[in-house]
Amino acid sequence: MANIILTTQGCSANMRESELMAGLLQREGHEVRHRNGAKEQEPDVHIVNICTVKKDSTPLREIQRIRREHPRAKVVVAGCITDSIVPKIKAIDGGISFVNTHHFGKINAVVEQSLSGNQLELLGKTYEVKAGLPSVRKNPVIGIVPILNGCNYFCTFCSTKLVKGKLFSYPMDAIRNDVKRHVQAGCREIWITSNDTGAYMVEQGGKQRIAELLEMVCSIPMDFKVRVGMMNPGNTLPILDDLIAAYKNPKMFKFLHIPLQAGNNGILKQMNRQYTVEQFLHVVDAFRKGIPGIALSTDIIVGFPGETEEQFQDTLDIIRKVKFDIINISRHSARDGTLSAKMKQIPPWKAKERSRALTTLQEGISLESNKKWLGWQGTVLIDEQGKNGTWIGRNDCYKPVIVEGSYALGQDAEAKIVGATPYDLRGEAVPFPR
Repeated sequence: MANIILTTQGCSANMRESELMAGLLQREGHEVRHRNGAKEQEPDVHIVNICTVKKDSTPLREIQRIRREHPRAKVVVAGCITDSIVPKIKAIDGGISFVNTHHFGKINAVVEQSLSGNQLELLGKTYEVKAGLPSVRKNPVIGIVPILNGCNYFCTFCSTKLVKGKLFSYPMDAIRNDVKRHVQAGCREIWITSNDTGAYMVEQGGKQRIAELLEMVCSIPMDFKVRVGMMNPGNTLPILDDLIAAYKNPKMFKFLHIPLQAGNNGILKQMNRQYTVEQFLHVVDAFRKGIPGIALSTDIIVGFPGETEEQFQDTLDIIRKVKFDIINISRHSARDGTLSAKMKQIPPWKAKERSRALTTLQEGISLESNKKWLGWQGTVLIDEQGKNGTWIGRNDCYKPVIVEGSYALGQDAEAKIVGATPYDLRGEAVPFPR
C-alpha cells in the first residue's frame, strides 16, 4: 500500500478525474488524499493532474515545487498533457511517468510501475465513458458529473481539442445513474460539466440535447441543486427556448456561464468562434427575459494577436452594456500547435495593461451587481468552509454568501444580506420563516 497525494489544476472536469483516480487507487488499498494547499509530508507517490489550456509555466512550476519538496517521491503527471510540455517535464525529471486524460483509468498500473522504478507514458487518445467509477470527492456535498469529452469547436487560440480530441458525449442513462449515486452519497450540489456542455450529443445526429438532459436530471426525485458548466454561444442558439425552459426548474441554479472572449466581430472571426457579438447579445437578452435576475459569467481573452486599441474598446463597451456578474480574464498565450501561435503577437506589456483595465472595470460592475442583493433574505446551501470560522453558502443564483455560525456542509441556512464585495455577499444568520 502506497501513500499518495493528488494535486489538481484547472477546471471541474480535471477535478472530477482526480476524484476518480483517487477512488481507483483507494479501491486497490492505497492511502490517497487531495492536496489542500498546506505543506505535506513526503508521500510515496505524488500525482499532479495538470492543466495546459492557458500556459505551460503553471504546471511546470508545480512539478518543480513537488520535486524540490518531495525529492524521494515518485511523480506521475496526469491530465491535459500536450506534446510540447512532455520534454519540458522530462528536463525537470527524466523518471516521471505520464498518464493523460484519456487513460486516467489505468492510474493503478502507472503507480505500480512507478513504485517499481519503471516509467510509463500513456499519452494516446481513446474515447470512453467516464462515469460509474469509484471516487473520493474533494468536497463531500458536491458531485461533479462530466457529460462529454472533447470539443466541437476549433478555436485558433485553444489547445483543448488538441488534447481532448473530438466530441464524445456520454449516454443519458449513464449520466442519470452518476447523478443518483452522488446524491445518494450525500451530495446536495450537482455540477454538470464538460469542455462545452451546450454541445451535448451534437455529434450524434447534429442536435444539441443539453436541455433534454437537464430536464431528465431534474426529474430525479431527490433533494439537490444543479449548476451547469460553460456553454459556447453557438451551441445555445439552436435550442435557446428549450434551454431557458429547462433553467426554470426550481432545482436549477440560475447561473449561466457563456464565454464572449471578445467584443469585436473581427477578433471573434480571427478566433474562429463561430458566432457574432450580436448573436451573443441575443442569447443574453433571451436568458435575462426568461430568467429575471440570472447571474451571468463570461470569459474574455485580452491581447489576442492583432487586437487593436479600438477592438479592445469594443470589448469594454460590451462589458459596460451587459454588466456581467463574473468575468474570467485571460491574457492570450501562444499555445504550441494552435493557429494563433503563428500570428503576430501583442507585446506582453500591452496585454497586461489591457487585463488591468478590464479587471478594474469589472470589479466596479461586480460590486454594483452584488449591492443589489443588500437586504435580501432567503435560503442558502452551505457548500464550503470559509476562512476564520466562516461558511460559504450559495443562493438561487449561485452567489457566494459568507456567513458565521454553526453549520455543516450540505445544510440549508437562512441568511440576510448585509454586505457586499466585488466577489461575494456577506450574510447574517436569521431564523427560518415559520
